[in-house]
Amino acid sequence: MATVVFPGSFDPITLGHVDIAVRARQLFDRVVIAVAHNSTKAPLLDVDVRVRLAHLAVSHVDGIDVASTDGLLVDFCEAQGAVAIVKGLRGGADYDVERPMALMNRSLSGVETVFLTGDSALSHIASSLIRDVARHGGDISDYVPPDVETAVLEALRREN
Repeated sequence: MATVVFPGSFDPITLGHVDIAVRARQLFDRVVIAVAHNSTKAPLLDVDVRVRLAHLAVSHVDGIDVASTDGLLVDFCEAQGAVAIVKGLRGGADYDVERPMALMNRSLSGVETVFLTGDSALSHIASSLIRDVARHGGDISDYVPPDVETAVLEALRREN
């Protein structure tokens, strides 16, 4: 059974993330969405909320699991028995950021990274943009699953 890990901070998970997870599941037997603690970011949503929202967003697809991780991605991949890491690319800038990480992960453990090209209809969606639009009162409903919209708006109310 071929397992892959789809890592990210998912703050919040978007329809673009869901698209990559679903398409990765079409290629592999099992996809594990790894919701990462990122010490360089101050998340809007805590990790438990992000895990719950990711689970709800992909619950309609068998073979996709969600877990949190805090540490080296390659160690998480080994614990999951993953054959590869899956990353979605919206454009060239994403590749420029992801390539060095892919090379480091391969260097550390031999795990390869598989890049999936994001759907062009979703390529403008980024979690940071979603948070910014929501902070300024914009409608994010076309970019995130319904449960995510509610959680983002609640978190922003608590921030203020």
